[in-house]
Amino acid sequence: MQASDTKTLQALIVERDIQNIKVGVFDGDGILRGKYLRREKFLAALDKGMGFCDVVLGWDSNDTLFDNVKYTGWHTAYPDAGVRLLPATWRDIPFEPKTLFVLGEFSGKAEAVCPRATLRRVLARAKDMGFGVSASAEFEFFLFAETPDSVRDKGYRNLRSMTPGNFGYSVLRNSVHAELCQELLELGQAMRFPIEGLHTETGPGVMEAALLYSEALEAADRAALFKTFTKALCQRRGLMATFMAKWSQTLPGQSGHLHVSLQRADRSAVFYDAARPDEISDEMRWFVGGQQTLMPEVLAMVASTVNSYSRLVPGYWAPTSATWGVENRTTALRVIRGGAASQRVEYRIAAADINPYLALAAAIGSGLWGIEHRIEPDAPIVGNAYDREHPPERRLPATLWEAAERLAASRPARVLFGDAFVEHHAATRQWEEREFRRAVTDWELARYFEII
Repeated sequence: MQASDTKTLQALIVERDIQNIKVGVFDGDGILRGKYLRREKFLAALDKGMGFCDVVLGWDSNDTLFDNVKYTGWHTAYPDAGVRLLPATWRDIPFEPKTLFVLGEFSGKAEAVCPRATLRRVLARAKDMGFGVSASAEFEFFLFAETPDSVRDKGYRNLRSMTPGNFGYSVLRNSVHAELCQELLELGQAMRFPIEGLHTETGPGVMEAALLYSEALEAADRAALFKTFTKALCQRRGLMATFMAKWSQTLPGQSGHLHVSLQRADRSAVFYDAARPDEISDEMRWFVGGQQTLMPEVLAMVASTVNSYSRLVPGYWAPTSATWGVENRTTALRVIRGGAASQRVEYRIAAADINPYLALAAAIGSGLWGIEHRIEPDAPIVGNAYDREHPPERRLPATLWEAAERLAASRPARVLFGDAFVEHHAATRQWEEREFRRAVTDWELARYFEII
């Protein structure tokens, strides 16, 4: 935290006569947990830090307590965890004109399992290697003419999409709903997650937003805040947005692709080499090699819900093996030839349900590991990767449980992210699958209720 950032924020609060500040921290599922603080309390916390009940790192997305983690639980009595407020992250909230928003990050013992701090440690590794990292995210999300009450009343069945039919890249749809589109674009500008592109996708009520690239930690902040406040904006308009990986059996899943590039200290592009095939530098090739090699081991950091694995099936624009190609949208890793200005890797395994901090930590950390160890990737896939047989070592875990076991057993993951984080996150993902196994689904009822 820089003193100049603190002084700037303090002066802004006084100048605007802000009486309340909303603060928040992101948990392991990428959910923003927070509260309002009165000005005096906030200013004191800005200087000295604050406490936040560590239960937010000890429960799931349904506020149900984990029974299998070491970091916190009944055995520790759920004490406060340290939180440092990050003054440089302040943002205006357009629909709360007399309130500022400021992000926090867990400190002390909690820092070892904090998602944002995990990404920050990976970026520190990149810096030690002489690299800066830029990134951006793009999200598909479905919109429904529903409310939190109505979806529960309907049992999440027979939901009414905001618009019917398949209208990909439709100017008709974005003109009819121009007010919503403009509000979303203006929200992104006001809250510093600028939207570079916004369009309808193929499917009822589905849109895609590409966020403007930035330094990687800021990119993760932008992505996480985009998801939270897009949902807030839509609900304020009587709509609901979902970022599930796959909400419908008959429709494609929702992607959350990540774009990553490296720069040297002089801002030159690490990934670009005009003399090499496809302008892919040695470092970029090794970066892809590391991502490809470690993808099965870190998948639980990227595909971190049970639902994530419903998307990773053939034929639905989602990769099923750790493959790569140049400008190939059927592979898990897509090298984009952007010249010296924008040569990058698109991490296409990611869905809209990602925790952006953890997904970027996995995508960047595994690539750095590849550069450190000069890992050569397989030959790039040309054509349809879905139609190929891939080596067993490139097969991705088929379930969250398997992915969690692979993460827990991964030596490179423990080196990159720390033992405490790996053990905590793997345990929380195993908990998630155990909760799923207790459920009796509509599919099971329809299949077995009468006939079996």
